[in-house]
Amino acid sequence: MANDVKLLLIDDNPMILGMLQHALAPFARVVSATDSADALLKAVDDPPDLVVCDYRMPGMDGRQLVEKLKSRPATANFSAILMASRVDIDERLSPQDAADDYLAKPFFLKEATRRIKRTVDRIALEKMAKTAPSDGVVRGNLSQMNVIDLMQSLEMGRKSCQLKLNNEGEKCEVFFVEGQVKHATYGSLLGDQAVFKVLRWTGGNFELNFEGKTDQETTQLNTQGLLMEGLRLLDESQRDGGAEPAMEAGNNESVTSTAAVSDTSSSASRPAAKTEEEDDVLLDN
Repeated sequence: MANDVKLLLIDDNPMILGMLQHALAPFARVVSATDSADALLKAVDDPPDLVVCDYRMPGMDGRQLVEKLKSRPATANFSAILMASRVDIDERLSPQDAADDYLAKPFFLKEATRRIKRTVDRIALEKMAKTAPSDGVVRGNLSQMNVIDLMQSLEMGRKSCQLKLNNEGEKCEVFFVEGQVKHATYGSLLGDQAVFKVLRWTGGNFELNFEGKTDQETTQLNTQGLLMEGLRLLDESQRDGGAEPAMEAGNNESVTSTAAVSDTSSSASRPAAKTEEEDDVLLDN
């Protein structure tokens, strides 16, 4: 189910535009444009929450488009991701530009979708927080944003809060400080092992209390480390025939890519081992 996030996607290459729009449609309300002039009109008509834009386009380039939208109060409140070559990112663009993230071309469609979805999830969480009821607690369903997506969004937003998870009578509490997990409980389990237990959850409910605090520190790994190690253990258990993984914190050096952490299809139950090149599409200008 798509989040209530308005995404404006701009690329003058119709193939890239079409494939990205199709891939992102399950996660956000996507509006596409083939040039900056069309994008400006659409942004004024319906201000986006996220702009994903090619850098090199005829006329106004992607950076100029983002800067123009940011300069107008009616369209200024959005995040931006620029798609550009590695040379352009290294030599012409900089962290001081208006973009929040960059996608280096050429890129694989699945990896680009994962990267963009992470920002979509962060924005969705921020929108939920703004519309929270009077008690200040954000409530949601894990079928819309699962545990991995939630944890990544809280890390990206550097949030401090208490996250309560409930799934078929099982309960877990996770405390974040500026996006990093500091304490977690799941029955008698504490810390890393408690987090590993719930990463597979894609059903149930969650509550976010941004006033929730704790003095306890029971985790050994940071948030990314917990996700990477937890997914490695899940993959290992699936290769061994689906048995319950040995949930012990270990060295996560064997995980060489953060791409696995952001898998948007089924984060807790991915099929074993195909390379990205075998079942993906490489997109370039």
